[in-house]
Amino acid sequence: MGPRLAHFHRGETDYSLRALPIGGFCAMPGEDGTNEDGTPCTDTHAFCNKPKWQRFLVLVMGGVMNILLGLVLMAILLGQETAFASTTISKFSGNSALQSAGMQVGDRFTSINGYKIRTDKDLMFALALANPDSVNIQAVRKGKAIPFDNVKLHTAAGQNGKRTVQLDFYVQPIVKNPVSIFQKTFTDTVSVVRQVWASLAGLMTGRFGLNDMTGPVGLVQVISQSASAGLKESFVAAVNNIVYVIMIITVNLGIVNLLPIPALDGGKILFLLIEAIRRKPLDTKRAAMVEGVFFAALMVFMAVVSVSDVMRMTTGHGLGG
Repeated sequence: MGPRLAHFHRGETDYSLRALPIGGFCAMPGEDGTNEDGTPCTDTHAFCNKPKWQRFLVLVMGGVMNILLGLVLMAILLGQETAFASTTISKFSGNSALQSAGMQVGDRFTSINGYKIRTDKDLMFALALANPDSVNIQAVRKGKAIPFDNVKLHTAAGQNGKRTVQLDFYVQPIVKNPVSIFQKTFTDTVSVVRQVWASLAGLMTGRFGLNDMTGPVGLVQVISQSASAGLKESFVAAVNNIVYVIMIITVNLGIVNLLPIPALDGGKILFLLIEAIRRKPLDTKRAAMVEGVFFAALMVFMAVVSVSDVMRMTTGHGLGG
């Protein structure tokens, strides 16, 4: 985004490289309901004069393509595995907290603190967010649902001195074949989508703060750390770690872009739905004003997150403390 550094023209499209590496955009004539000179949109080929269903498809497909790319990247990663992890316990390690709480081999996790468990990624995510001193677990044993309440899990010292849950159990493998690869690709991508929604909900409720977020600056560090961790094993592992981070980023982008927030595609979809209900176009000046205000707010928010990223990289703590 930002000022144009270089550009070239092909067909009816102008491609440009911009100064700020914080994202990209695709702009079409008539998106704001006017011509380039600000006059009412009259070009029959312009976006504003296309049928509502076509405009809806154009707006929604940006986010959808991000999520589809996430599916492709997930399939590439899973295709390299020899087997997949399930959510059914196969054995316990010594002095297992879960075994002490009454869980047995063959128990299948179904929820942790109310978070539904459908894949091993759901399981890891829920355990990472849980208070290790009191975890409520739901499991299925021989077709019967069994609760395990207030389970205290073992912990280990994590980054910045935070306690992290120490896994003391193993899960049964899922045999790799074309069907399981397809199923696992879909369910794991859905798990990432659910994690994004859960994280957004955590931001809204105050469970997560500014120090738990990262922006473009922090993502560079995340990718670097992921690559470094993978290189300790092999070059392929480093590449796979980077691909995994990119997969999470692209799914995040797809979901966030579809949120009903003015200045994002989801906001434009919301305006389009309002237009369909009212059966007449919205006032273009008012709509542009609303989008401009929200876009400015998003830019300020991005700047704040970037400052927090820099502080966390230099001092170990972001603006959130």
